[in-house]
Order: sequence, then C-alpha cells, then structure tokens
Amino acid sequence: MGMRELVEEIAKALVDMPDEVVVREINGEQTTVLELKVHATDLGKVIGKQGRTARAIRTLLGASGMKLNRRFNLEILE
Repeated sequence: MGMRELVEEIAKALVDMPDEVVVREINGEQTTVLELKVHATDLGKVIGKQGRTARAIRTLLGASGMKLNRRFNLEILE
C-alpha cells in the first residue's frame, strides 16, 4: 500500500461522506506532497480538535517516510 492509499483509507474512515475524499500525490525530488480534499462538512473531522487528528496522520507519514528514505507532507485543502 502506498502513502496516498494510506491517507485515503484513514480519511474515509473518519468522514461522513467517504465518496468525497480525494488524495492527490505530487512527487518532488526528495519530498512527496499529498493533498487531501474532503467535503466541507467533514473538514473538522479530518483536522480534529486543535489539529490532533491531522498531526497524527502527519506523524504516520513521517514514520513511514523514514523507512522509505523520503519525506511526505500532508496538505489539507478546503
């Protein structure tokens, strides 16, 4: 499973409208940016209280990236 699929599965498990979840992967030389877009009503669920849920997803990406020798950045789009 790739990082894009991982973020997509996590987001779909959190939101009320899983069909609206879209993850776009932008590859750079050493960094990959993952853009997460969800329905406007589900934005708070993905971010979490004080950003805790978003921080947890970013932590998972960071840990996985260490093993793959690659950096992953998560951007949550409105």
